[in-house]
Amino acid sequence: MKKYEYFTTNEIKPRGWIKSQLSIQANGLCGNLDKVWRDVRDSAWLGGNAEGWERVPYWLDGFIPLAYLLEDGDMIARAKKYIDAIISHQKQDGWLCPCEDEKRAQYDTWALLLISKVLTVYYECSNDERIPSVLYKAMKNFYTLLKSGEIKLFDWGKYRWFEGFFALELLYKAYGEEWIKELGLILKSQGKDYREIESRWVRPMNEWTLDTHIVNLCMMIKSEAVSFSLLGEEYEDLAEHFYSLLYKYNGMPAGIFTGDEVLSGISAIQGAELCSVVELMFCFEQLYARTGDKKWAELLELVAFNALPATLSDDMWSHQYDQQTNQIACIRFKGKPIFRTNFYDSHLFGLEPNYGCCTANFSQGWPKLALSAFMQSENDIISALALPCELNCETAHIILETDYPFKNSFKYRVSAKKDFKLGIRIPSFAKNLLADGKQAEGDMLYFSFKSGEQREICISFTTKPHIEPRPFGLNVAKYGSLLFALPIKYRKNMLEYERDGVERKFPYCDYEYIPESDFGYGFAARELSVVENKLSPIPFSSQQPPLTLKASVAKIDWGFEDGYDTVCAKIPNSRAPLSPPNEVLLYPYGCAKLRMTELPFIE
Repeated sequence: MKKYEYFTTNEIKPRGWIKSQLSIQANGLCGNLDKVWRDVRDSAWLGGNAEGWERVPYWLDGFIPLAYLLEDGDMIARAKKYIDAIISHQKQDGWLCPCEDEKRAQYDTWALLLISKVLTVYYECSNDERIPSVLYKAMKNFYTLLKSGEIKLFDWGKYRWFEGFFALELLYKAYGEEWIKELGLILKSQGKDYREIESRWVRPMNEWTLDTHIVNLCMMIKSEAVSFSLLGEEYEDLAEHFYSLLYKYNGMPAGIFTGDEVLSGISAIQGAELCSVVELMFCFEQLYARTGDKKWAELLELVAFNALPATLSDDMWSHQYDQQTNQIACIRFKGKPIFRTNFYDSHLFGLEPNYGCCTANFSQGWPKLALSAFMQSENDIISALALPCELNCETAHIILETDYPFKNSFKYRVSAKKDFKLGIRIPSFAKNLLADGKQAEGDMLYFSFKSGEQREICISFTTKPHIEPRPFGLNVAKYGSLLFALPIKYRKNMLEYERDGVERKFPYCDYEYIPESDFGYGFAARELSVVENKLSPIPFSSQQPPLTLKASVAKIDWGFEDGYDTVCAKIPNSRAPLSPPNEVLLYPYGCAKLRMTELPFIE
């Protein structure tokens, strides 16, 4: 099994559309959350009186690499302010979290697992020499308290025990002490064994449980991959088993699972929590890096290029808690929400619809994706994700110019500092693959370089838009890694208000998306054609999509789900055409904020 190492923000810099995406994020909610949201601005992690558990660590997990990728001095200084405060509040015995000493046994140490991961991210970005010592004291204290029985894993920490292994890996590499491995064994022994509960994932229930909580499960998929090496275990690829099982019974065409807030079955009208999207992306990034298995990189593209942008507004000042595959309106429910255990506002675009975890946690999505563009293994450099970026490391200086996934052409400008091989991952859907104008084959192309050599490599391929079947006689249109949907026109209703001491005020307010066009259509033909457009400054623009698909559809009687007038029926009332076939433009799923994605063929 091959393992790749990550480069850091000191070596990878974004370019092109991914830099635009990161800049939008920096100018939006993530880049300003410490100014406008009391749970970060006034957090107990800083000595304030607001939330002192997961929200500041969640935010920092994305804000830190974002700041360093963009080389933004102000953001870097603000990140350091938080890290300095966290370090300054560390207790003499190593305890790190904002909690009174006598209440440690009641404090869910999921927050410690999370902040330990964040500190490893900060260390990789900043090379701050304090971090290994801070982590050593914190995790040694954790080990002592767990081993003595003074505290134990419970609730969220029990289900997310593996999140601490990023810090343990760093510590074992730096110190090599056996207690670090022993702490890993304690965490696993007190943590949840997900194989014991997988039977609960087959049939969705309207019951909130940790066993079926969507974010727990999306984090869990990487659990074996991030822990087996330190634990000295054989790798069984449990990730494949877990992902396949979850997808079979809860899969959405964007590669994610329904979960609003618990697993919700196969349905185009159930929701998927934004936290689950970014955590699943992080799983796939880790799985590809740790196993070299290309299926994880391809799944990462599917989720990152579809599910993530779909649930964020163009300016990234607002986000949804829950996205729906067939989402015809984002209007507050007046009665029982369609969601299994989430509230009436979960699908609104806003500051903290339903719950604020996603407000903080969505920040990791785009920065960590950018950091997954290039990886290394011995003398090889791997182009893992074809994102426009620049790599400048000890081995080589490489600039990748591309508009992928919107266009399938790639130019690598390479200056070798040492002898090395460049491996370029090729997606499974690539056809007519060309390398420097010559026919090529394979899912990984390798190019050898001698020290001092400079040259360009041009790669291109074609792929065909097509329609794939979904359950219940529905279908989706795809083109490469992109999923497509029939967009629904809408107007926004801005909501400014205060609730529970949290102010919603433009630009960090809430929005309802109110439909202004019909949603009931079926495919009238299988033929699809690609229309390429100019890439705008907003890569996943809802107004200027970078490409579209021409499709033939006809009006049908779709109808509403029983009891609702803002949720389409799970399956249409009839597939009989009510109009002649009509040519329409399908938008990338991530561009279509209101959309019909799963459609039937007309009779």
